[in-house]
Amino acid sequence: MKYHEMTKNYIFRELECQLSVEETAKLCFKTVRTVKEWDTGKSIPPECKRLMRLTAKRELHHDERWEEFELRGGRLKLPTGQLVSPQQIITGIALLEIQSINEIRVNSKLLKYARALASIMVTRK
Repeated sequence: MKYHEMTKNYIFRELECQLSVEETAKLCFKTVRTVKEWDTGKSIPPECKRLMRLTAKRELHHDERWEEFELRGGRLKLPTGQLVSPQQIITGIALLEIQSINEIRVNSKLLKYARALASIMVTRK
């Protein structure tokens, strides 16, 4: 496809989700022809867009509480922009459960994240 022929749907499928025409057709239970029609500008059904995002691991869940979270390269991107590994998440949960010795430091970080969450909730209203 030439640069001047790129539609938003093509950019979404090819560049954002990194899916081929064939992969998209198989994922959405559509024909290759239908996907090519999307690439030329015909609207993509919302359920197919969601599947494409989920497959590309750009959307964790359709619930709005997860809107600001993304999976990037095996790490969870938090609303604060920080990338955390699965080990960091498990360690954080463990520290919360055992009441860490460095409780003041832990609590200050928790407050930072709580404020970030509160600001997200305020901007949505």
